[in-house]
Parts: sequence; C-alpha cells; structure tokens
Amino acid sequence: MKLWVALLLSTFVCGTPMALAAPLSKITSPDNNISVTIDLDDAGQLSYQLFRQQQPVMEPSALGISLHNTDFTHDLSLVSKSSLETIREHYSLKTGKASEIDYVAKEQRLHFRNAASHPVALVLRVSNDGLAFRYELGGESQDIRVVMSEASSFNFYADTQAWLQPKSVVKSGWMQTNPSYEESYEMAMPVGTASPTQAGWIYPALFHYKDTWIAISEAGMDGHYSGTNLAQNSPSGNYQIRMPQAGEVTTNGALLSQAKLPFNSPWRIIAVGTLAQVYASTLGTDLALPEVEGDFDFVKPGIAAWSWGLLKDDATVYPVQKEFIDYAATMHWPYVLVDADWDVKIGYDKIAELVQYAATKNVALLLWYNSSGAWNDTVYTPKSRLLTRADRRAEFARIHQMGIRGIKVDFFPGDGQSAMHYYQDILADAADFKLMVNFHGATLPRGMQRTYPNFLTSEAIKGFEMITFDQKTANAEASHATTIPFTRNLFDPMDFTPMVLGDIPNIERKTTNGFQLALPVIFTSGIQHLVTTPEQMSQVPDYVKTYLQNIPGQWDESRLLDGIPGKLVVIARRAGNTWYVAAINGEDKAKALQLDLVFMGKQQGNMLSDGPLPRSMVETDIDSKQTAFALPASAGFVLVFNK
Repeated sequence: MKLWVALLLSTFVCGTPMALAAPLSKITSPDNNISVTIDLDDAGQLSYQLFRQQQPVMEPSALGISLHNTDFTHDLSLVSKSSLETIREHYSLKTGKASEIDYVAKEQRLHFRNAASHPVALVLRVSNDGLAFRYELGGESQDIRVVMSEASSFNFYADTQAWLQPKSVVKSGWMQTNPSYEESYEMAMPVGTASPTQAGWIYPALFHYKDTWIAISEAGMDGHYSGTNLAQNSPSGNYQIRMPQAGEVTTNGALLSQAKLPFNSPWRIIAVGTLAQVYASTLGTDLALPEVEGDFDFVKPGIAAWSWGLLKDDATVYPVQKEFIDYAATMHWPYVLVDADWDVKIGYDKIAELVQYAATKNVALLLWYNSSGAWNDTVYTPKSRLLTRADRRAEFARIHQMGIRGIKVDFFPGDGQSAMHYYQDILADAADFKLMVNFHGATLPRGMQRTYPNFLTSEAIKGFEMITFDQKTANAEASHATTIPFTRNLFDPMDFTPMVLGDIPNIERKTTNGFQLALPVIFTSGIQHLVTTPEQMSQVPDYVKTYLQNIPGQWDESRLLDGIPGKLVVIARRAGNTWYVAAINGEDKAKALQLDLVFMGKQQGNMLSDGPLPRSMVETDIDSKQTAFALPASAGFVLVFNK
C-alpha cells in the first residue's frame, strides 16, 4: 500500500501530472531556466514538452512530418542521438531591436527511422529565451519530395490566454488581394477559441499562462518551404501547424513545400519567459538563415516622407513629389517614397529629373511596384515587371542607373512555396542592383531581414492606411498599437506607416499627438514612412520638428520597461549614446507609471508630451532619476536623453 501511494505521489509535482518513465531526451538552456523533454510512445509517435523554472508551461505536444511518399508521424524508432553541442553565433542587423546580437543555445539531433526505414532527424535548440526545433530530411534524391503536412503542435493548458490574428481567406477582400496579414487581433481570449476564418491564425502567436508568456513563430525559410500558420480549430488548446490555402501561389506556381533530398523544414520557434524576456527575444532572427554573400554597404536605414498616407492616389504627381522632397530635406530625412502609378502619372523621364533634384537636397527616392501576375485583380502600375528574372533585372538595372535607392513591392499572393521563393528572388536581384526593399500586401518576414540585409521592412499588419479608411479601425488604434509590439513587430520589421499630427480626412482620430510622436520609437522598421504632411508639420512646435529630425534609423539596444498587450507599452531604445523612452496608453483611462531608468546612468534630457489643449504639445526638462509619470487615456510621451 505504501509503495502504491509513493508511486501515485511521484506522478504529481505541485498538482501537475508528470511522466513516470524517463524521457527519450532532455535539453536544458545554458542558464538552466528553460528545458524541453522529448518522448516516443508505444505507437512510435513523437512529442515534446516545454518547461520553465522546472514547471511545465505547455502540455505534451505532437511532433512529426508527412511527405507525399512517406510518413514520419508514427511507427518511428530511435536510431541515435547526438551529444549536446553548444551553438554560438554573432550577427549584425540593419533593422530591429538591436544591431549586434549574440545567440547561444544547446543543440541535440535525434535520428529516427519509420516503418519503411526512411530516415528523419529532429533537431532541437534550447536557448535562454526559448525553444526551436526543425525536421531534417536526409539522403539524396533525384525526384522532388513534397511535404503534405506536419503533426507539429503547440498544446496549451486550459487556463492559458491567447492574442492572435486571424488569417484572411485567399482571394477575398479588395481586388482579391488577401491574404495580406491585415486582420484585427483577437485579444486575451481562451485557448481553443476557433479562428473566425477557415484559414486559421497567423504568427507570431502570443500566449499567457500563469506568470509565463509564450510567443510562437517560424524562421529559416530557404525558398523550398511554404509559409505555415496555425489551424482554425484548436481543440482543448492544441494548436496544430497547417499549410497554406490553395491559391496562395504565383501564376502556375507550387503551393506545398518541395525539394530534392536533402532538405530541412523551417525552425519552429517558441520564445518563453516574462513578457520583458519574450519581448527581448531575438529567436526570430537567431534561427534565420545567415546573411547571404554580398556588399550591403549601400543599405542605410532611415525615415521617409510619403504623400500617399493622407493624400492618396491624386498626390502621385510631379509637383507634389517635388514638394515632399523639399519637406524631407527640411526634416533631415533621407528618403521620399513615390507610390503607385508613378510610371503613368509622372513617367520614367520625370522621375529621373526628380532623382537629380532630390540629390541636390541629400534625399533619395524609393519607387512602388505591383508584384502581381494573374493572382489578383489589381490594376495599379508598374505591374508585372518583376515576374521573371530577366524582366526584373532589366527593370532594376534601369532604375539603379537613374539613382533610385529602393523599391516598395505590393500585392503578393500569400504563403505558398512559389510565393515564398518569389520574395527571395526579388531580394536577391535587388541586392545586385543596390536596391533596398519593402514588401506590402505581404506575408510575415520570418527573419528574412537577417538573410537579406537590403530587406528593411514589410507591411503584414493592419496599418495606418486602414485607420484612414474606417472609423472602427481608428477607434481601436490605441489598443491595436499596444498589441503589435508583442505580436507582429516582435521579431520582424513592420511598416505600419505611423504618425499623423493633424486631421485624417473623414475620420475622427482617437489618439493624441503625444501618442503619435511615440510610434516611430515604439515600432521598429528599417525605413519608417511617416504619414504627417508638410502642411501639418508646419503647424507643430520647433522642438517637435527637432525630435523628428533626429530619430535614428537603426537601434542598438531595446528594453521593455512596462506593458501588457492591448493596454500599455513603454519601451526604451538606444542609438549610439542617446536613449529614447516611448510610452503609449492603449486604454481610455489614465495611468500612473513607475519607471526605473537607472540602467542608462545619470542623464539629462527632454520630455515631449501632450499639452492641456487638444492636440497641443509641451516640452519639459527631464532627469533619468525621475520615476513617476502620468499617462492620460489614449495618449503617449517620448523621453530623449542625450546629455
């Protein structure tokens, strides 16, 4: 009887069921704070379980991959497992939360075979900020192998909450341009809630369990694998990876992941820790492919003036673009983006004149392109000039010769294998002609900014343009803006196109100017397209202009000082010796903040915040010893320490 009781008690730690048998493998992070166990059951099915501070934070979750001609989801047997290896990497980024990053992780490879003796390896890495795993399909083949599905899942305890964005249905929406990752987030919902669309949920997916935050995404795309997302239904909180919808392809292109052997899946990444630790995680680029060979000295992050944000299509004409060049020069911003239909409304010859004029002002131009072939109904031009390598390189050579510094490419078809390959083809060819790249109407970057440093930003968000179209979206701006630093903008640059300091035609803006001034610091983007027009800028105080004239294009260090998704964000960022602290309130009630700025040492600076009158602003002196700050409803502030 005593033995039975002892065995029963040994299966529970703090009320949590524990496996009696030793796991197939256990890997622990370098700081011993995070661990993962791998198990193989009697049916030969693999699973993993994630632990933080020795407590499980996810239920056992499935592993496995299925190809068109073989299956690795059951009847597996272990062949061998490697000894633990320490992975150490250092790399630089042109855009993101930090410019220099060190990655350290413990890695192990587990080799299996299925009932037909086909081999597969499961590779796991555990770092101080989370877990990553992928499948490696070995051997050699002359034929193409097609991945049909993954059994990979993320199984959460019932009392976990989720912050997720639904994926839009393929070929839905305006001109059949979906999916473009531009839906509203569902916030703090119970796990297991079905997506409102059959397409499921996109990455990054954010979860909260007890005192632990968890963010899920993928990285390490090499062009052979499709982008994936989470399935629509997650029974009992078990979220499974799903492949893209039929139709998410370039014209006549492949949908499913496919390549000759050997090839690897992307890394499935799970950042885990406190909210500040998850925010600081760089797993999304740590697991991306290393930088391709090439000279990327031409890549210069910075701010761009942009007429289309408020003035729309009618502003893409020569006189307005010349005015925006003057505006950018006055604001010390290096770029002006000339948007859709420039080839018709301005023309190549007049664009060349604008390039020459801009050069006299120390400003460079960026040009918009339509990526699409037959996969949507868009008519904006230039269209279909990037579809083939020959046409693409001829176009890039032409605009490079003119002096164009970058391109914005819009209206992609989704996440199919051919679409993912198309992104990388554009980036590779653009790099050869020293062009920086911004993708719009696009998928999540998934760490491609590390692999291709000329890739500086991507939309893949319900951004500012949606605020100009819809009052409901404008009403939700504050809560939305305080969610996306922890979701869409967590690992990858995001072209939200923020900051308007005046009226939005036909829309009532619900956030203050202090809120708007904080956004270029809160959001990370290699090129930050600011929406406010020359007319609006002429009406703001000189200290606001000075602040905007000096916003860095690249950050060296970032810290989350306070926050909760949908309610509050306070972020500190450093560029060189200057610290910026930006705060935004996502709710319609005032907050009293207590901030500890001791990490920056003794500093003097300035605070830009909202004044007593609507849309008024004030500048006050600030000391880094100050801890108490007031944050009104839907408002924000910026602290700048450079003394």
